[in-house]
Amino acid sequence: MSLDTITDVTVLSGGTWHAGTDVHLVDGRVHALVPKGGLPHGERVLDGSGAHLTPGLVNTHTHLFQAGLRGIGEGLPLLSWLSAVGEEAARLTPERAYWTAAAAAAEALRSGTTTLVEHMWPHPSPEVHDAVLRALRDSGVRAVLCRGVADRADGSRKWGFDPRLMQPLKESLAHTDELIGAARGSRVAVGVAVPNPRCLTPEGMAAVRAFADERELPVSLHLLETTTDDAMCREHAGVGAVEYLERAGFLWERLLAVHCVELGAAGRAALARHGVGVSYNPLSNMRLGSGIAPVPDMLEAGLRVGLGVDGAASNDTQDMLEALRIGAYLQRAAHRKADLLGFPEMFALAANGANRVLGLEERPDGVRVGMQADLVLHRFDRDYACLPVHDPGATLLTCAGTRTVAAVLVDGEVLVRDGEHVRLSGEELAAGLTFTAA
Repeated sequence: MSLDTITDVTVLSGGTWHAGTDVHLVDGRVHALVPKGGLPHGERVLDGSGAHLTPGLVNTHTHLFQAGLRGIGEGLPLLSWLSAVGEEAARLTPERAYWTAAAAAAEALRSGTTTLVEHMWPHPSPEVHDAVLRALRDSGVRAVLCRGVADRADGSRKWGFDPRLMQPLKESLAHTDELIGAARGSRVAVGVAVPNPRCLTPEGMAAVRAFADERELPVSLHLLETTTDDAMCREHAGVGAVEYLERAGFLWERLLAVHCVELGAAGRAALARHGVGVSYNPLSNMRLGSGIAPVPDMLEAGLRVGLGVDGAASNDTQDMLEALRIGAYLQRAAHRKADLLGFPEMFALAANGANRVLGLEERPDGVRVGMQADLVLHRFDRDYACLPVHDPGATLLTCAGTRTVAAVLVDGEVLVRDGEHVRLSGEELAAGLTFTAA
């Protein structure tokens, strides 16, 4: 159901909270913000009295198929964990890809995520990628579907990618074009995903960049999650990972570098110089023991930093509100500063931090007239553990969760109401996950 008006709500706009506001929607966009009763209501109304309205969150990094892999490789170091996940990826079928993607997208929506960036692993089956696109379209979420590519094979994954999951680069890029056509007219945009700097030869990087530039596509790349990227690039190419990419012309304003835990000052300066964005994934970095990304230093260097949850095999949930909270607390603990990354800074990361790099609409200061009606309605009184509300932003950062999310809208369409996905039932998703895991 597409709404016309959210009435009498407290809305985050211009960086401040405005009570008693009616939010009017037209054709999937915010048409007007007016005092309660200032304009006639539309026919389809959502009562916002007592609730708080914000823009939706943008999850800048996930692997949807891992919704079927919770607990896989628990306690293993990263490369061993990757091997365990890779064994499951090699067995991925289109049906399994569909149900895991649908369930992960629905779970993400339930935590107030209205846009997600899917970093697909390379896979030789076009049908697997097609199934993920169908699932995203069925869920209604806004998404950037980044199709996995690689051109250097190595079964150890130290200097290349699992050859079982690869196909010739020309074929994978040609199928990316097919995905672009299939996604046209939907809420899903398409990009390219590169597992890490070690998985593309310099020639491959040149081909991927030319392909992405011609079509104006974003490219998602795991970078320096641990010291492995630097160590392997120095061993095989004689330079560190960032310089390896820079020499190949693979640092530019459409590149999203994911993790960047081991990104030093010179690397931060290089990425900022080329307009590269960063995806900060605090929970998966903690879960896998990778370390703590230097987010304050990244922001000081001028990098655009967004927030991500990563896949469910390295985080266990798709909960952006949990990532919002832990992302702040982790930095405070590391820097021993309680006043670091408060609600305004963290919400800016989570709703807008890397949007420009990803080709998404920018929304720097809350709900504004003209923006896409990708909105989240919170009711803090649904959970007494969130009360009393002295500061709505502080409550969102420190207390809120999926239990307080009363409604989630994308393009003005209500996709989550009272914790349940409107299009896909919980029973249906559970059955799909159970069947495909058998």
